[in-house]
Amino acid sequence: MSTTIMTPMPLETGFPQTLQPFPLDGGLQKQRPQTKTRKHFFIALVASFTALCLLLVLVFYGYVAWMLTYPYVAPLTSNPKAAAGLDYEDILFPSASGKTTVSGWYVPASDNDSDAVLASSTAKSERTVIFSHGYGANREEDWVPMYDLTKLLHGLHYNVVLFDYGYASQKYKAPATAGIEESQQLLAAINFAKSRGAQEIVVWGFSMGAGTALQAALQTKDIDAMILDSTFLATADTMFHNVTQILPLPKFPSKQLIEMLLPTWSGTNLKQVPVDQILTKSFDIPLYIMHGTSDAKAPYQLAEQIAADQTNPLSRSWIVPNGQHEMLFRASPTEYIQRAALFLGQVDQQYQESHPAKDNTQTT
Repeated sequence: MSTTIMTPMPLETGFPQTLQPFPLDGGLQKQRPQTKTRKHFFIALVASFTALCLLLVLVFYGYVAWMLTYPYVAPLTSNPKAAAGLDYEDILFPSASGKTTVSGWYVPASDNDSDAVLASSTAKSERTVIFSHGYGANREEDWVPMYDLTKLLHGLHYNVVLFDYGYASQKYKAPATAGIEESQQLLAAINFAKSRGAQEIVVWGFSMGAGTALQAALQTKDIDAMILDSTFLATADTMFHNVTQILPLPKFPSKQLIEMLLPTWSGTNLKQVPVDQILTKSFDIPLYIMHGTSDAKAPYQLAEQIAADQTNPLSRSWIVPNGQHEMLFRASPTEYIQRAALFLGQVDQQYQESHPAKDNTQTT
């Protein structure tokens, strides 16, 4: 059964004023004024603009962090044979961590050495120098220059290992990790030298390669001495300082954002770098610390601090007035070579004296 409700008046006459569904006198506009709508739109616009700016800031600093992790490094331009007339061998081995692959050159010592200490001029050398190149360079590192030093060491009857850190490798690219994984690559180079008969191993590091050498020395007893040229330790402050050499950025929030975003690309945190341990460590082995007072990338006071903690009688420092970062050889090549050669000779003498049984075996 259905019920029909009749309206009290015909529909075509319209609704009574009290029953009209929509106000006809502009009441809707009065309930939602245009000023309130504009305010909401303005807030939304400001919020969107702020979010966009924050996104752009993160993208910018993410790019800076990426550039620090994957720096441009020019490809190799030569080799020991072409550049210095030295026979060499291409070498390849995994890092000590197994995470990366290391490629480099092995230059055996000269067979025409007249050193009276050697048993014979044809004896294979048990002394090896491993070069640890700086950030932004490869194993050639022209401004040092590496080939000249390799030829010098070759003549002094040292084997020489030159290799690329992962960030400098063209074929086995890996991120820069402030020395964390690089120290594992250096440890692998040390193991390689030992596999070729090295008994006395000297690491010669430059810039971040010197800082990496210090990190490696905390993890092994197979290094007998180190020459550290323009030591650079990667911290949030030093990384920011070097970025500002290219981009004039404010310290806040640049330093914090770069430090926060670096692990995104490198997988490591700058807090993992054992800076405090390095700055307070008295290493058992001799260190020759070289630094310039005009170094714009790594303050020479850091080198002085490390040198002050050393107790080995052969450890020493050479603070060069007006010396610039990694340009100490260029500024005074003769003195540089004389100092390095004297240090190596003293290290070798100390090594021979501390291994008399092995020395006697060689001379019988």
